[in-house]
Amino acid sequence: MPLTPVRIGETFGPVPRYRSYLYASLVLTIALFILPWLVPVVLLSPMVVAAVTAIPVLAVVVFVFYWIPLYYKSVSYRLTVTEITWQRGVWFRQTGIVPYNRITNVDIIQGPLMRFFSFSALRVQTAGYSAQARAEIVLNGIEDPKDLQETIMGFVRWTGPVAVGGGEPEAPPIAADAVVEELRAIRRLLEGRVER
Repeated sequence: MPLTPVRIGETFGPVPRYRSYLYASLVLTIALFILPWLVPVVLLSPMVVAAVTAIPVLAVVVFVFYWIPLYYKSVSYRLTVTEITWQRGVWFRQTGIVPYNRITNVDIIQGPLMRFFSFSALRVQTAGYSAQARAEIVLNGIEDPKDLQETIMGFVRWTGPVAVGGGEPEAPPIAADAVVEELRAIRRLLEGRVER
């Protein structure tokens, strides 16, 4: 299955396997943290206590199963020449902009469950958040993290940090895939002329 490159200016979201990852995380949470105490409570408690405990837990689980696909559809990212924009949220919408000239580093994260579903996350840290454990933004469900990391860091190198003056370069860096795509288009045009 070929990887689809992230294009500058186009909105993209997590890979479809990210939704499966969210479901698997829920199932593991239920199996490891809810069932070990809920089963004994339901089996060994009076019927009223069992019902009062089990019904709200079941309601929360059903709610989360309903929420996962809505949340997955709400997540989107976009790279521009000057910044990364993101949005997510089902009922409470969150949006943000991270300018490249504020980014200090971009880390690739892949836990065991992410590795099983063949995707990673990119943690983008800025000057204001570098000393904290929390990232400015986490791009979840990224199929080709190294390519996206290099694209972002290319823009970071191009813009330079805010504290360093000297103006901006005349032209943004051109991603290698954009050059290759342009060369392919030229080749198709030339081949079309030769066949005539």
